[in-house]
Amino acid sequence: MKEAWKLQDAKSRFSEVVDAALREGPQTVTRRGEKAVVVLSHREFVRLSQAETTLDDALSGAPQELSFGRDPAVIPAVTLE
Repeated sequence: MKEAWKLQDAKSRFSEVVDAALREGPQTVTRRGEKAVVVLSHREFVRLSQAETTLDDALSGAPQELSFGRDPAVIPAVTLE
């Protein structure tokens, strides 16, 4: 896979960018040396945009060391003057 396409090259060789996205996966396009956009196949777009994984599902698969429980200590009252 090509590391990244310069915008000017991507414009003049758009068919190649599309072919590469279909064949190799997402293609990054840069503008002024910075990553700007990614060209990806429609199939990959649908897969990413219609993922049915919720945050809860993702976190439930996290290692046991990660603890998201609440500290049972009482939060002290704060007086604003």
